[in-house]
Amino acid sequence: MKLLNTFFIVAVLFTFSFNSQAKEPNWADYGNLLTRYVEKGQQDNIDLMAVDYTGIKNDPLYGQVIRQLKNFDIKQLENDNEKLAFYINAYNILAIKMVLDHWPLKSIKDAGSLFSSVWKKDVGKISHKTVTLNEVEHEILRKMGEPRIHMAIVCASVSCPDLRNEPYTADKLSEQLDDQTRKFLNNVGKGLRIKGNVAEVSKIFGWFEEDFEQQGGITAFIKNYRSDLPNNIKIDSSISYNWNLNRN
Repeated sequence: MKLLNTFFIVAVLFTFSFNSQAKEPNWADYGNLLTRYVEKGQQDNIDLMAVDYTGIKNDPLYGQVIRQLKNFDIKQLENDNEKLAFYINAYNILAIKMVLDHWPLKSIKDAGSLFSSVWKKDVGKISHKTVTLNEVEHEILRKMGEPRIHMAIVCASVSCPDLRNEPYTADKLSEQLDDQTRKFLNNVGKGLRIKGNVAEVSKIFGWFEEDFEQQGGITAFIKNYRSDLPNNIKIDSSISYNWNLNRN
């Protein structure tokens, strides 16, 4: 009897522990969309991961991904990696949605206007709450203090970091963000290019300079991924930003 009681207690504790664990969404449908419709390409002489927006729009999985984002309970997310991975995916999905909601268009900015910024327009729902791209980026992601997000969130434009053709997940997040940063800073078309003793870099580093301060500043951050740069290199966030859609 004592053995049975002990077994029952252990079983109850295990069940409680299992049920109380945080749970990320199953990103299988989103992953399938990325695999099918994101591939290496080039636009305006810039290498990029090109997005087939028409293919995504016509694929039934797209609607399922949007519904999943709407219905997922964000209270299930417990640690920073789970939250970061979730909201990076959410931003990228909603940026695609903004484009497709106004399809066809040449730039995501065309979905807005002089008096209504595309970034501040309602774009969709996360956990049944209507959000804007601005809210996801500035009110959630940036406040989490991880500057590498700027190499992962993709505003559907040529000069943005590339859309990764796999979802972000908590268990691989740091590895994925490092890989994204390394690839971006080795892309001479939009990430970093050397001219004499100057490293011209994406305007992203100028726009969000304060976010890199915890890493010792922009120069220190960049040198973590480009150790080949000389010590006296000057960083200039002057690469022009191409807002055309990141498609072939």
